[in-house]
Amino acid sequence: MTARHLPGFWQPGDEPGRRQFADLPVGGGLALEGGGRLAEVTVAYETWGEPDPSRSNAVLVLHALTGDSHAAGPSGPGHPLRGWWDGLIGPGAAIDSDRWFVVCPNVLGGCQGTTGPASAAPDGSPYGSRFPVLTIRDQVGVEAVLADHLGIDRWSAVVGGSMGGMRVLEWCVGYPDRVSRAVVLAVGAAATADQIAWCSLQIRAIRSDSSFAGGDYYGTTERPLDGLAVARGLGQVTYRTAAELEARFGRDAQAAEDPLKGGRYAVESYLQHHGAKLSERFDPNSYIVLSEAMNHHDVGRGRGGVARALAGVRTDVTVAGIVSDRLYPRSLQDELARLLPGDRPVRLIESASGHDGFLLEVRQVGDVVAEALA
Repeated sequence: MTARHLPGFWQPGDEPGRRQFADLPVGGGLALEGGGRLAEVTVAYETWGEPDPSRSNAVLVLHALTGDSHAAGPSGPGHPLRGWWDGLIGPGAAIDSDRWFVVCPNVLGGCQGTTGPASAAPDGSPYGSRFPVLTIRDQVGVEAVLADHLGIDRWSAVVGGSMGGMRVLEWCVGYPDRVSRAVVLAVGAAATADQIAWCSLQIRAIRSDSSFAGGDYYGTTERPLDGLAVARGLGQVTYRTAAELEARFGRDAQAAEDPLKGGRYAVESYLQHHGAKLSERFDPNSYIVLSEAMNHHDVGRGRGGVARALAGVRTDVTVAGIVSDRLYPRSLQDELARLLPGDRPVRLIESASGHDGFLLEVRQVGDVVAEALA
């Protein structure tokens, strides 16, 4: 199988790495907010540290769009990349595994061991185009069942950024008695038109790929990897800043290439590189399902609106934002801080890297998280 035909998702029988798996009890199937249903749900997760006898020292860490359960630790069999928050979790780190029992699940709809579009449906074939619409609220509902499975009645803290931050908010609003503290990074209370627009273009790029086959490409030798690469490139532009791209690349050509003779500019090569790397480890259908879930993000839906939903939060919430974030700008975090009880200021992360600062600025993010957990 050539590089173009890499599966791009974890499958049963592959090296599990640090993953553990929970087949969750969803008697009669898991009913979803959009009206669909999943007959069975498996969640892949990883843990660090040990639970105390009362399991009151548990911290839930939630990943963003293309993350997974491998939040900390080296690359190796089963894990093509180092942990996406490596340095933030571990002995003596901001989330100190000598003190906390840390749990990070792969999200529902993902492609790294948790039930998603590439998983086998009850008929034995991959769900593909039959996979139902998910919302952030559905994903958190599954995480609550996982907490029950692990014997955790109340999280000492729930922490996450971007799509992970959406799930933190849903935990605080939907399960107010099960979260003591929360850290919400680089997100808002509901998806904006701008965010929906960018996600919708990424989804269209994947669906427009000639190999997409309506989402049922698993039985073929092709994958819509070109579409996924374009989607990732679009996303990467929004995750960074114009100033950073200008400083790093300007109008430079890529190596010895001449753009006037069909060559690439350096920034084009950068975006192609990120697209190609993601294509090696991510399922295009999962990218669509999770992007749509992010578009549906709205903690006020069916709860009387955002202000009313946030006013009922009883969790001690720390809100943090990235100063240069153009996708989830500071105004969204200011709104959260204003509407959440407690009137606490937004913690600001200085970064030239825009939205990706919540992943890259490990020291600053670690300071915010450590203070919240203290």
